[in-house]
Amino acid sequence: MNISIVIPVYNGSETIPFLTSRLETVLLQVTEAYEVLLVNDGSRDNSWEVIVQLSKNHACVRGINLMRNYGQHNALLAGIRAARYEVTVTMDDDLQNPPEEIPSLLTKLDEGYDVVYGASQKVRQNLGRALASKVIRLVLRNVMSSEVAWQASPFRAFRTSVRDAFANYASPSVVVDVLLTWGATRFVAVPVRQDARAAGTSTYTFGKLLNLAMNMLTGFSTLPLRAASMIGFSFTLFGMGVLVYVIGRYIINGGSLPGFPFLASVIAIFSGATLFALGIIGEYLARIYTHSMGQPPYIVREE
Repeated sequence: MNISIVIPVYNGSETIPFLTSRLETVLLQVTEAYEVLLVNDGSRDNSWEVIVQLSKNHACVRGINLMRNYGQHNALLAGIRAARYEVTVTMDDDLQNPPEEIPSLLTKLDEGYDVVYGASQKVRQNLGRALASKVIRLVLRNVMSSEVAWQASPFRAFRTSVRDAFANYASPSVVVDVLLTWGATRFVAVPVRQDARAAGTSTYTFGKLLNLAMNMLTGFSTLPLRAASMIGFSFTLFGMGVLVYVIGRYIINGGSLPGFPFLASVIAIFSGATLFALGIIGEYLARIYTHSMGQPPYIVREE
């Protein structure tokens, strides 16, 4: 099988020369034709200059330079759409995904699967990032409707034809794992080694990870709207119960239910539930508004 390697690059000038060299060594052993697509996602260092030089020195290297920083998944989408071969492999630029593990993904793909994830067995994260990662995987599990979401990672191999399912996708909110579910049903994960980051630090902060989870929920799922509906319905039943209690007490005891605190607490509960539901609806309206403006997921400056 012929292979396209897609790598989003952000401030990766120190690592991509080594990554390219290791990729060539591995790919020469497993395929006759291959390409390495390096997508520069608005790097602040000289990553693009390095990519241009690599493309001159290595016939297999292709560079895509985006207009600005759009985000990892948007850059991946640009590379996936530019891939020319029958199998696409995506990976990070920091050498945490060892190129030597690519044959493991390809072997599993040959068994008839559409998408194969490389699942790292040991990932060291601080408490904040670990918590955010758990939230993201929980959300992804709901959106993908697949248990493999718990092992999803940026290191993945899939049949390039799967991209036909989202060929016309044009929203600026991109989550590649969700888009893959539009054209694939057979997902699997295989254990792979994960090395230490070769240079720099991760740009995925706790806040960015939570924002990604929000994008997945409100961009590709109606679960929050259903949750808001259930909360509203539950508090409606609660209000009816309170009304029955007040009327019943008046009929039985002949007096009204005393206490401003009780009334204030009921009002606070209902007000909170209303604002929560309005907030969720507002998130969806904001995304509909953004989508209606026709903002593209990325713009290519040069190749």
